[in-house]
Amino acid sequence: METTVIDRLYEENKLLVDFLEQRGESSLRNNADNHFRKVLLLSAASFFESSIKENLIHFFEGQFSDGEVIIHFIRNKAIERQYHTYFDWSRRNANSFFALFGSDFKDFMSEEIKSDPRLESAIAAFMEIGEVRNQLVHQNFAMYPIEKTMDEIYELYRSAINFVNLFPEKLHKYVRWKRSFESV
Repeated sequence: METTVIDRLYEENKLLVDFLEQRGESSLRNNADNHFRKVLLLSAASFFESSIKENLIHFFEGQFSDGEVIIHFIRNKAIERQYHTYFDWSRRNANSFFALFGSDFKDFMSEEIKSDPRLESAIAAFMEIGEVRNQLVHQNFAMYPIEKTMDEIYELYRSAINFVNLFPEKLHKYVRWKRSFESV
């Protein structure tokens, strides 16, 4: 899997926290770790938001070959500033998101998730990052306590990115599957 900006952010911050630990600067180390956990979580959530939005635009562009007007409408009305309405973050599943593409797609994704336990855990991690992100930004960022360690947040990210990377493939697989029934 390719290295992302989140991977680099984690590695750089971990190096600094470890450096402070080695120097016996426990107060500075704790302060840096506290901030880095929040930055890592927000950065992962932001990275996922931009990835999902970009993947949706690419998907719709592929569906409408001469649809410049349609793509502009979708981008402006269905994607920009709508991302957080796609998900019911507290549920830890993406069923409300899948349902936006219709009940057939939601059922299709339920079957895909049943056949791939890694996908189910990736979605749960993705949803947890989104939920904690919302709590962090809406409940006094400076004071909000993140209980997870930097390593645990990074592991959530490493799991969740599987969902973000697989989702466009699942959309295309569904379209192919649907077309195969229509051509019969």
